[in-house]
Amino acid sequence: MADSLRLRVLTALVLAPLAIAGVLLLSTPWLAIGLGLVCLLGVLEWTRLIGLRGALAPLLLVATAAAAMAAIWLSRGQQSLVWATWIGVAWWPLAGLWLGNYAFCEAAHARNHAIKAIAGLLVVVPAWAAAVALHGQADRGQGWLLFVVLLVWCADVCAYFAGRRFGRAKLAPRISPGKTRAGVYGALLGSAVFGLAGGALLGARGAGLAMLTALALATVAVSIVGDLYESLIKRHSQVKDSGAVFPGHGGVFDRFDSLFAALPVFAAGKLLLGI
Repeated sequence: MADSLRLRVLTALVLAPLAIAGVLLLSTPWLAIGLGLVCLLGVLEWTRLIGLRGALAPLLLVATAAAAMAAIWLSRGQQSLVWATWIGVAWWPLAGLWLGNYAFCEAAHARNHAIKAIAGLLVVVPAWAAAVALHGQADRGQGWLLFVVLLVWCADVCAYFAGRRFGRAKLAPRISPGKTRAGVYGALLGSAVFGLAGGALLGARGAGLAMLTALALATVAVSIVGDLYESLIKRHSQVKDSGAVFPGHGGVFDRFDSLFAALPVFAAGKLLLGI
């Protein structure tokens, strides 16, 4: 356990500065390209998770994701990014319902593979669009994207340590035996504190700061659904990790599952609330 935690921490210490530098230093087009490549790697991992075999089907799904991102970027700019973001917002309540029906699409046959393939696109493409939309905003876009990234990281860390210290009751033992209700409470408490502190640094005051903190709580709540959803798909496929890109963390989906869910919710909520 100690060695595993040490490896996770070391990997995080390398990845975190790279991610922060990418958000702060890259222009929005370059961020869209770099993040798009990471997302396409995630889609490739998804093809393994859902049991697609051979070379043609995985290649087709990755190409579809690439074409969707390119079309969103080239068609109508910020407006297309926002529409794609709202598709992600609509998807995550459906994913939450899926969590309540463990056996849905569990069997390995063509129809279920197709449904899960579409689900993978709904997870990844709107998250990419939301990140690019946030980053491209004229008013502190880089800061807002960094806010949501750090928010999810903070929630993950708080959930981990709260779960280890106080975790007794399991959250969803069939889907993810390691997650506890105490971990959820820790994540929400940490996100509330981060929302207040981070929002103040970004200039939010009064009602705006209160709304931002509420949005941070909602964002983290949905990020937990994202985490559980990937765990459900892994349970269906009986695999431990989506990949092995990040030592101690697994693959792209293992590292970014929460963020994939959080990004559309935060971006849409910020727009809707006028923060």
